[in-house]
Amino acid sequence: MSTAASQASAFYREIAESGVIWSIRDDNGFPAPLTFTGRRAMPFWSSESRALVVIGGVAAYHGFRPVAISWNDFRERWIPGLTRDELLAGINWSGSRAIGFDILPSDLARNVEALRNSG
Repeated sequence: MSTAASQASAFYREIAESGVIWSIRDDNGFPAPLTFTGRRAMPFWSSESRALVVIGGVAAYHGFRPVAISWNDFRERWIPGLTRDELLAGINWSGSRAIGFDILPSDLARNVEALRNSG
């Protein structure tokens, strides 16, 4: 399993268990940088600690703070908004450049919901 695939697997499992998804923001809002594919992606993490590692380790995100979002709010409000704005969802970005797996918001919701419904 690739690093991105293992990060994605942990992401879905941890959110399904906790019912919380994490993002980061600063005074200008939530980041949505261009990815290598030329599309914008908003990053999300499955734990506050994962988000804090990126804030502390990636210069572009210094000054950001972690934000907890309940899974229900994310599913009902954020997924439609991300879809409307044609943003991808970045999953547990990591490393010195804060990169990882980017997917359609609807796929993120489907994958987490499948785990929540299976337990």
